[in-house]
Amino acid sequence: MKKTFRSFAFALTAAIVAATLFLASCAGGAKPVAREPGETYRLVILHTNDHHGAVLPIGGEGGLAERASFVRAVRESEPNILLVDSGDVNTGSALSNMFSGEVDIRAYNMIGYDAVALGNHEFDGTLKKLRAQMRLADFTFLSANVLVPGGKTLAEPYIVRDFPGMRVGIFGLTTRRTLSIASPDPSLSFADEIETARATVAELRGKRDCDLIIALTHLGLVKEEDGHVTSIELAERVPGIDLIVDGHSHTALTEPRYAAGVPIVSANEFGRFVGRAEFAVRDGKVASFSWSAERINSKEQRKWAPDPKVAALIEPYRAASDASLKEVVAHATAGFEFGDRLSRKKEIALGDMVNDGALWYVRNVLKKDADFAFTNGGNIRAEIPSGEITRERIATVLPFDNWLYIASMRGEDVLALFEYIASVPQGAGAWAQVSAEVRYTIEYPADGSKGILRDLTLGGKLIDPAATYRLVTNDYLMGGGDGYAVLARRISSYNTSVTLRDAIIAYARAAKELTPTTDGRIAVIGGMMFN
Repeated sequence: MKKTFRSFAFALTAAIVAATLFLASCAGGAKPVAREPGETYRLVILHTNDHHGAVLPIGGEGGLAERASFVRAVRESEPNILLVDSGDVNTGSALSNMFSGEVDIRAYNMIGYDAVALGNHEFDGTLKKLRAQMRLADFTFLSANVLVPGGKTLAEPYIVRDFPGMRVGIFGLTTRRTLSIASPDPSLSFADEIETARATVAELRGKRDCDLIIALTHLGLVKEEDGHVTSIELAERVPGIDLIVDGHSHTALTEPRYAAGVPIVSANEFGRFVGRAEFAVRDGKVASFSWSAERINSKEQRKWAPDPKVAALIEPYRAASDASLKEVVAHATAGFEFGDRLSRKKEIALGDMVNDGALWYVRNVLKKDADFAFTNGGNIRAEIPSGEITRERIATVLPFDNWLYIASMRGEDVLALFEYIASVPQGAGAWAQVSAEVRYTIEYPADGSKGILRDLTLGGKLIDPAATYRLVTNDYLMGGGDGYAVLARRISSYNTSVTLRDAIIAYARAAKELTPTTDGRIAVIGGMMFN
């Protein structure tokens, strides 16, 4: 039986959020777990992260039914198991998006997850949608620092599990970057990750008498901007954590990363791997720790067959999805590369096509004037292979339900916009892709400081600070997402009530044939270099 503890309050100070938990059931402390002196006890923690709607295998890798087979095999040989996920279950495949993650949650139930951290992409939809997912889940959603009005947590702050010879506390943290990179309900607030973790660890060590403490974090291992707290910083600044199971940065590790003596593990993305951490505990202390990552099949080798029950659960969803998503709308003469999220690092043909397509739609279907289009590279999520392009493929490339916006801005503010674009680190989701009307160079200094904007032109001309320009982008950026606060300086804007995804489907259908090309609209000097 799962034990959950919901009431979790915070007192705000001028600089930090200090966390104080009020759990009446914990008054007087918890009864210690039974164990034999000198006896060694084992615990296996299986973990995933950044699932992003990968219900079915991608290129022969992963798949929820295949993951279920691996987990079942481990359960057959290991009596003491925790199964957890570090967040971003939502937003990815067209199949998952179509059913608002319902098929994913039900499969997680069937696989037997204990806990899932709230990731930033759990906040892409409405709060109503997220609450529905939480009600559907048999597992516990965790986040100790996402707060509803009044100071209580939206999800459970932590869970406690007793195993032979040990008591384990697992708490969740969600990056405060969610406020700028997702669209959380305005009623929600995000408490400081470090202060929250310190208070929660003290609670778990003290009143809950936990021997092991696991932080299930959606923070990431790559610092995306000043003020972004990573799992590395968490380990360095919060004593008392025995293991950090991380998500958000999609990091593929071959061995644990240590910070301040704390192992940090992550299992890449899309269910391609399941991490396996093993603890030996003696007299309530860690005697040994090991970690590995199991690949859930590959293009060359299929080790794990689909679990029949999970496959049967998925099938009606897949069939319903196929009926509408398998429509072929165009043909790709060659593959549009995506690689290791290249849309966040350099000009790519896919970024060119998306922005050229958005501008085409505004000009030719909506019959509106616009000077250029741009979108954040993090909005582009997958490749387009050579051959038939289906609605599903475009929906997978553009999984977010982003509305297409048209806005007017003064030239001086357009210049400020591109100054910001140049300052975004390569690899961050805010890194921009643009339409053909735009040309600029980003020069990255050798000292690793922010990029410098060079040679910006629009329609072959320098931008006139006193002129007015019309741009096309998505509602997420218009709302200041990914740090695009400069867009608040707009003179006017309006929602076209067309999603970017549908605009690109219309563009592809009209073009009939798409060829991946780049034309040098974004030049990069220094920084990460690619052929």
